[in-house]
Amino acid sequence: MRTVTLVLSALMAASLAACGGDDDDMPDTGAEARERLVEARVVRQRTGAEIQDRIATSIVRAEYACLNGERLSVVFDNQRELATIRLLDGTAVDLRQERAADGFWYRSDQHEIRGVGQDATWKAPQRDETTCQALS
Repeated sequence: MRTVTLVLSALMAASLAACGGDDDDMPDTGAEARERLVEARVVRQRTGAEIQDRIATSIVRAEYACLNGERLSVVFDNQRELATIRLLDGTAVDLRQERAADGFWYRSDQHEIRGVGQDATWKAPQRDETTCQALS
């Protein structure tokens, strides 16, 4: 039993040592650490990762004008995976987020909005499906 424990300990130590990497990459001063932090932020900004993170954890508001004359005020709560749509008559409808191949898709038992970019399609009971455009 003691031999097994020693062998396992040696294997774990060797594994951890292999993960260590080169200490030459570590900054030696506070100024070097700050410079690496700035470089990392610039890389995140260039890749859009920062914007995507902000959108994924925020609430986005949009107004849509539809071809059938309806106006939709939509609050996309990305963190809760929920969209609330307010119609001109004050009616509010909550829709759950669904997985979309591209763009966005939210629906309930009777309502649905899906779209890509500025364009959306709105479905509601007792109304024809309509195309909507986000207002700037």
